Amino acid sequence: MDHHRLHLDGAEAVIARHGGELQALRLEGSELLWHAGPLWPRHAPLLFPVVGGLHGDRLRHGDETYPMPRHGFARDRDFSWLERTPLQCALELREDDDTLKAYPFAFRLVVRYALGPAGLRMDLELHNPGVADLPASLGLHPAFRWPLIPGLAKTAHRLVFETEEPGSLRRLDGLGLLAPEDQPTPIAQRELALNEDLFRKDALIFLQPRSQGLRFEASGGPSLAITWEGFHHLGLWAKPDPTPSFLCIEPWSGHADPADWEGEFSQKPGVILLAPGATRRWSFSVSQGQSA
Repeated sequence: MDHHRLHLDGAEAVIARHGGELQALRLEGSELLWHAGPLWPRHAPLLFPVVGGLHGDRLRHGDETYPMPRHGFARDRDFSWLERTPLQCALELREDDDTLKAYPFAFRLVVRYALGPAGLRMDLELHNPGVADLPASLGLHPAFRWPLIPGLAKTAHRLVFETEEPGSLRRLDGLGLLAPEDQPTPIAQRELALNEDLFRKDALIFLQPRSQGLRFEASGGPSLAITWEGFHHLGLWAKPDPTPSFLCIEPWSGHADPADWEGEFSQKPGVILLAPGATRRWSFSVSQGQSA
């Protein structure tokens, strides 16, 4: 089975075996995810074992280099089903001969989806079954419809962060690497007013966000409450387009190679190291309400 549907009253989620990807999410009758149209042909890919791009799309480990596409390979691999019920499902990805050609490590990545009255929750688990440290990055890349419902202006939307975010942000350079210069934050008093100009220079990248959640909302329209645990970076991204499109709200553990850094993957800024036998866990939740 290539897809599995979770359903509860007026809520529904569709998960694909390919990429372990959430491909549809309906809460209170509203479809919340981007439809993977020509502007960007994905819904909510999982980013593993890298987030962002590496210098020359090469992962460096020891004396070897390995081909590694931007955002890693998990989003383009078939996961295996572990569990499927009307309210939850679980999938896993393990190393195989093909992954070892790009990423010379044993791993077990499990993603669980659970649909409940409050909305959808994802739980992710990375286990190191090997005998050496496992270096990795992991991130989420869900694309939410923007505007949230037809007829609302895109500029009527905003993000309201859990707490004040006075820190600076980073941008990507022309090669998709992390530019070294800090940029002033556009967040004022916890709010980020959304418009397409924010993303004309690609993503907004927060390396030290204080918040572990935010609201994506429009006055008089729906409001999404989005929370996460375990991630320590945050990306916001959209492709500027005057027609209805999407906004990606992306918690990460890891980020693109800094433009002024090139070296051993295990020592890359932002990479996590899992000891042999260790497990790391993350979570992400989406629920819907009404804006003030």
